[in-house]
Amino acid sequence: MSIEQLESIAQAMVAPGKGIIAIDESNTTIKKRFDGVGIDCTEENRRAYREMLLTAPNLSDHISGAILYDETLRQASKAGVPFTKIMLDHGILPGIKVDKGPHPLAGFPGELVTEGLDGLRDRLKEYASLGAKFAKWRAVITIGDDMPSSTCIEANCHALARYAALCQEAGIVPMVEPEVLMDGSHDLDVCYDVTEVTLRSLFASLYEQNVLLEGTILKASMVVSGKDCPEQASVDEVAEATVRCLKASVPASLPGIVFLSGGQSDEAATAHLNAMNQMGPHPWPLSFSYGRAMQTAALKLWSKDMTANFVDAQKTVAQRARENGLAALGQWKKSA
Repeated sequence: MSIEQLESIAQAMVAPGKGIIAIDESNTTIKKRFDGVGIDCTEENRRAYREMLLTAPNLSDHISGAILYDETLRQASKAGVPFTKIMLDHGILPGIKVDKGPHPLAGFPGELVTEGLDGLRDRLKEYASLGAKFAKWRAVITIGDDMPSSTCIEANCHALARYAALCQEAGIVPMVEPEVLMDGSHDLDVCYDVTEVTLRSLFASLYEQNVLLEGTILKASMVVSGKDCPEQASVDEVAEATVRCLKASVPASLPGIVFLSGGQSDEAATAHLNAMNQMGPHPWPLSFSYGRAMQTAALKLWSKDMTANFVDAQKTVAQRARENGLAALGQWKKSA
């Protein structure tokens, strides 16, 4: 794939008023979600759930792409049509989660490094043949006593850069996700400092590995107060701090930035994105790549009766897509 094609895919991922739905939960993670609503985590139930999400009418009005899990990329609708064909026919780009998850960082108790580089070149080649247009790799940065260490940040950013270079070699747009976790009692300022250091390290690593920024998407965490912080920052404070941090650390040549919801409530994730876009224009489009903040309401409804509530669950996920699409334009209004 040419450089121009990588650039055009990246730009399509952050088209005005559109974002990404993340449905790339591992079987272990989706089991926890299913357990929470009383659904058996069988392959057929996972397939049926993902079909409900991906075939929601008008989803492509506000969804440019979907991050899938390996199992999902290979699955098909009940009628036998591959999910990737359904997506591409409706203008939704198939993406694929390729990392093998965070593991303990040896020598640094409490810190994590994401693994999965071994064999990645061959896996990416297969994913491209199956229709994947972009990929995702998530690193995890924990804030705590004497954490994160510079070693943890550098190890994760180096892995993100190696992954990104391999993606572009395979003709796949890399989405790089250095998530600074909300867990902890730290305040907004601490989150800002850690996020800025992490992003500066990431883009230095991408530069060292000859990654084409114009064919790369950043999936960023917002600058927020820790979940256990007694003083929670307001929507406007989060928006201002996040935009300031990004402007201090992210090159303007990047095609776009999508945010993860990271455990925020559905409404908070939308409100924060909307407030940031109302502060624009920015050097890059600011959009969304939400998982739980896109799925939670639809999953609860679908789980009560998978057949009878199928259509209503689809309407719910399409509505969440619409709300976040408006927020990506700074045009969302909180309903009464």
